Amino acid sequence: MENKMSPRRSRRLFFFSWRFVPVLVALAVLFISTAAVLSYGTNKRGEEEEEEHAAVLRRFRNYLQINTAHPSPDYKSAVEFLLSQASEIGLDSRVLEFVEGKPLVLLTWKGEDPSISSILLNSHTDVVPAEREKWLHDPFAAVQDAEGNIFARGAQDMKCVSMQYLEAIRNLKSKSFQPLRTLHLSFVPDEELGGIDGAGKFVSSPEFQKLNIGFSLDEGIISLGDTYKVFNGERSPWWLKIKATGAPGHGSKLYDGSALGNLLKSLELINKFREEQFNLVKSGEKAEAEVTSINCVYLKAGTPTPMGFVMNLQPSEAEAGFDIRVAPQEDVKELQRILDEEWAPASRNLTYTFSLKENPLDKDGQLALTVGDDSNPWFVLLKEAVAKAGGKLDKAEIFPAVTDLRYVRHVGIPGFGFSPLANTPLLAHGHNEFLNAGEFLKGIGVYEEIIKAYTSFPPPADSETRAEL
Repeated sequence: MENKMSPRRSRRLFFFSWRFVPVLVALAVLFISTAAVLSYGTNKRGEEEEEEHAAVLRRFRNYLQINTAHPSPDYKSAVEFLLSQASEIGLDSRVLEFVEGKPLVLLTWKGEDPSISSILLNSHTDVVPAEREKWLHDPFAAVQDAEGNIFARGAQDMKCVSMQYLEAIRNLKSKSFQPLRTLHLSFVPDEELGGIDGAGKFVSSPEFQKLNIGFSLDEGIISLGDTYKVFNGERSPWWLKIKATGAPGHGSKLYDGSALGNLLKSLELINKFREEQFNLVKSGEKAEAEVTSINCVYLKAGTPTPMGFVMNLQPSEAEAGFDIRVAPQEDVKELQRILDEEWAPASRNLTYTFSLKENPLDKDGQLALTVGDDSNPWFVLLKEAVAKAGGKLDKAEIFPAVTDLRYVRHVGIPGFGFSPLANTPLLAHGHNEFLNAGEFLKGIGVYEEIIKAYTSFPPPADSETRAEL
């Protein structure tokens, strides 16, 4: 049966629906307006964020463009740049100079409780030289390519970390964060030369003692994967020179006791030790940083001429240089015995000197290592801060080379080597050293969390542990 609507009811519905048209139109306009406002706000925030990131990267590139490469680092310009950043951010600053021409910049963010031990973030201002002709771009132009990769000497080692410190503090101050512990930042010279005139002089100074440092962070190593590396100790450098002497002779003569003959015997024995250590790494029994490495870095012998060398004369002197990195657990006394009796015995007319020789033990005779597990609250704080920033921390390991942090550990202060840099090939000291802008910016967020965690860490109640933390 067909259901027909009466004309009267049809007219009522018609007028009823038209009455709501203005309401519907108003709602539609309101919806569109709200969406537009939200879209504008989102776009506005996006634009502001882009501008902020551009400013951060500009400051980073400006620092990279200062040529602080040896042998003539422009420390003066680096100091001026760092002091200008401190002034902008609102940090106390001073310049210390323990060796003429080698300034150190010390910045301070005062904490609410100066009686608690402070935190030190250290970095170095110098970089190693770069061979311009072997780079895609000028190593001191800080060119950023279409993929966001910034090419410059120091992009990985370690001007990146220096700027991440400063940018993290800039962000925290803009959010009105106030540290409980005082935070110090040191920018030291000459790390690439061993740090003797930089961090070495600084840590042994009365000025350092007054800072009441309880914990320190310094550089780590970039990671190829997506996790961050952390280092709780280092191998100790022994830079060894062995000099051999012997009677000169005709190039055709066979005889015992020549200078080169004496030195070659040492090279043979040293290479045997090197192979033994290297085999432990190849077999997977030990990591590279857990063995003592030794590498010949130069050989010097012969009588020079304008055309090269005298070819029919055996020289009376020969010399070789070696870079030895002593593992923390190495038996130092046994290594010294091997040097005296096998590698450079006086019985073979050999003498030796060290341009650098460091003890793997701290001032108290303990291994200069910082506990790198959850029994150490400083490690737990680091791990949790990295996780909060969206990252992941690898297990602690021994640093394969050396950093300025060894000076701090040797006076009994704990510290970790850490650089929040991942997903990047390791090119420190290499050609075309670069860091992606995205990785650099992400690391700033990591340091924000670390600085908040460390400077907010209250001291324990008992006095003995309080002195340590």
